[in-house]
Amino acid sequence: MAVASRHAPMAAATAPAADRQPEVAAIPIAELLAALSHALDLTEGAPAGHTLRSCMIAMRIADTIGLGADDRTALYFAMLLKDAGCSSNAARITALFGADDHRVKPRMKIVDANNPLRLALETFRSAGGGFGSRLAHFLGIARGGPVTRELIAIRCERGAGIARQMGFPENTCDAIRSLDEHWNGNGHPAGLKGTAIPLLSRIANLAQTLDIFVGAQGVPAAMRMVKDRRATWFDPQLADRVLQWRTDTAWWIWLRESSPEAEVAALEQAASQRLVNASGLDLVAQSFADIVDAKSPFTYRHSTNVSRWARALGAKFFTDEAELTRLARAGLLHDIGKLGVSNTILDKQGPLSADERSLMQAHPAHTWEILRRVRVFSDFARLASLHHEKLDGSGYPWQVPAEGLDLQARILAVADIFEALTADRPYRAGMPVTTALALLEKDRDTTLDGRVLDVLAQVATEMPLQL
Repeated sequence: MAVASRHAPMAAATAPAADRQPEVAAIPIAELLAALSHALDLTEGAPAGHTLRSCMIAMRIADTIGLGADDRTALYFAMLLKDAGCSSNAARITALFGADDHRVKPRMKIVDANNPLRLALETFRSAGGGFGSRLAHFLGIARGGPVTRELIAIRCERGAGIARQMGFPENTCDAIRSLDEHWNGNGHPAGLKGTAIPLLSRIANLAQTLDIFVGAQGVPAAMRMVKDRRATWFDPQLADRVLQWRTDTAWWIWLRESSPEAEVAALEQAASQRLVNASGLDLVAQSFADIVDAKSPFTYRHSTNVSRWARALGAKFFTDEAELTRLARAGLLHDIGKLGVSNTILDKQGPLSADERSLMQAHPAHTWEILRRVRVFSDFARLASLHHEKLDGSGYPWQVPAEGLDLQARILAVADIFEALTADRPYRAGMPVTTALALLEKDRDTTLDGRVLDVLAQVATEMPLQL
C-alpha cells in the first residue's frame, strides 16, 4: 500500500493489525533510511519515491565518472538524507507565501531562478489567496531581501546537522549543505561557483532536479532542462554525461517502474555497508523526531518529551526493557505523519475548518503508513499510530474502542496530551502540572485510562517537564 495521500485521510474503518515483534540484532542503515525517505518526500510535497529515484540517478552519474568508493558511499548517504532539513523551513515558507508549503515547494523547485521574470511570476502564482493576497505576499517576499538564500540556508544547515548527528562523515554533510549551489555562482546558500562547489553536491543537485522534471514533464523535457541549465545550474561535464542517456529507454523505464527501495538497497556497496544496532536505531529515531518537531514552532521538542513521559509512565507498569524501548521509540516517532500535513493547518491559530480537521486527523494514518515500511520499526508502528484513539471510541482516525487499545497505547495517549498541555508554545505558556492533571482527570475512564492517570500524578512529581 502506498503512503496515504497528504490531501485526504486514510480511508479505513479499522485500525491496523497488531504490531509484530521482529528480532533484529543489526541492520544496514541504508535499509532504514530508504524506508524512512518516504517521510522526507511527504514533507517536501514530492512524489513518493523521489528521494530514492534521485539516489538511483546519482549513483549512475557516480559510476559514469568513475567516482571513488569512499566518495560514492558519501554521496549515497547524502542522497538518502538530502531533504532531512526541509521541515525546518516549512513554517517560514507558509508564512511568506500564505500558502500550503507542500504546494509551494514543488512549484518553486521547477522554476529556473536564473530567469528573474519567470521566478517573479512563479512566486506570485505560488502565493495563497486571491489577487490582492497574492500581491501582498509577493511584495512582502520582494521587500524581504535575500529570502531564498535564508530559506535554503536554514534547510541545508539543518540537513547537514542531521547527517552529522547520525555520525556520517563531513563529505556527506558538505554534500547536503551545498546541494543548492549553482555552477554559475547564483545558487545558495553560499553562492559557491564552479569547482568550488563540492563534486558530490554538483551530482546531487543534478540528480534531484532531473528526477523532479522526469516525473513532472517526462524524459524529453527533462533532457531539455539539463541542456538549458548546463553551465548555469549544472557542472557542464556532468550535464554532458547525463545528456548521453537521452535514448536509454530501458533505463528510464527501470527508473520509473522498478521497486526503488530494493534497487537503492542493492546499490550500497557491500564493502562499505554500515550496520546499526539498538543504540543506532535510537539515534535514527531521535534524528527523525527532531525532523518532525522542526516542522512547526509549536512542537519544539514535543516528540522527545512525549518519549520521555511514555517511558517514565511505562516503567511503573513494565520491567521488561524491550517494552520500555518500544514505548520510547513509539513516542519519538508517533507524529512522523505530521510531515504530511501542511503548515497552514499545523500553525493555524484558531479553530480548524471541517476540511482542515480531516486533514489533520489523517496524520496518525500517515504515521502507520511510514513506520510499517521500516522492518525494525514495525514492532511499534501500530502503537505509534494509535496515539489519538480514545477508550470510548471517539478518537481518530480509526475510532478504536477500549478493547482495541492495550496498556501501551493508553500510556502513549496520556503522554501525548500531557506534554502538549504543559509545554510552552509561542502563543501561550504551558499549563502548571496541577492544572493539566486536573484537566485530564475529567476524562478518567471515559477517554483516558485511570490507572495511567494515577501513575502520571506520581511521575509528574519525579521529573522535570521539559529537557
